[in-house]
Amino acid sequence: MKKITFTLLLTITFYSLNAQNLQGAWESTTKINNANISLKNVTIFSSNHWATTVFDDKTGYFYTTKGGSYELNGNALTQIVAFDATNKDAVGKTITTEIDLFENSFSVANSKITYSRIDNGTPGDLAGAWLISGRKRDGEIQKRDTNRPRKTMKILSGTRFQWIAYNTETKEFLGTGGGIYTTKNGKYTEKIGFFSRDNSRVGASLQFDYSIENGDWHHSGLSSKGQPIYEIWTLRN
Repeated sequence: MKKITFTLLLTITFYSLNAQNLQGAWESTTKINNANISLKNVTIFSSNHWATTVFDDKTGYFYTTKGGSYELNGNALTQIVAFDATNKDAVGKTITTEIDLFENSFSVANSKITYSRIDNGTPGDLAGAWLISGRKRDGEIQKRDTNRPRKTMKILSGTRFQWIAYNTETKEFLGTGGGIYTTKNGKYTEKIGFFSRDNSRVGASLQFDYSIENGDWHHSGLSSKGQPIYEIWTLRN
């Protein structure tokens, strides 16, 4: 496969000082004509966290991802990098940029790239950034400390999802996957659009039972490998 070099852009411009207008999913597409490749960049913002991923729009081939926490103060968007698939030295660093926002799109300063809004955090029931906080094994709930360095985060808009496994202490990126999801009648259904560990899973659909109990997301069914799972996810602050 021909090597492609590109930069994952994080400098964003917005029209409003209200971070709520930023929440949801956004996308842009860049065509690499000499390689006949169309790169899609999907970015999800929750109230305090973000993740952005580049993958092949046609095949779902995964290229890179990065994300972390963010704040919007006045015109300044401040992003703290918690994971970076291709540059671990970026982990822990802070990026601050001046921003402008349009109603359904944003443009990147000093470039021709435009991001279009996919959704504003609806209609799915699970918009937000979650950390896995427990699993049920042999009928018993086993809790997990969400403050430890090894984390699995799942960030969702109203229609898009992405999970990321990473370690803030070692700065390791351990894997990611994402795509489209729906929530209806207690069923959570996702269609995989990219998967860093196994590209053959792209296009597969998985359905799970879900419920919100005491603010936590309970999630059960069969994994992508066909193994039964029961997970508990807790919203991040």
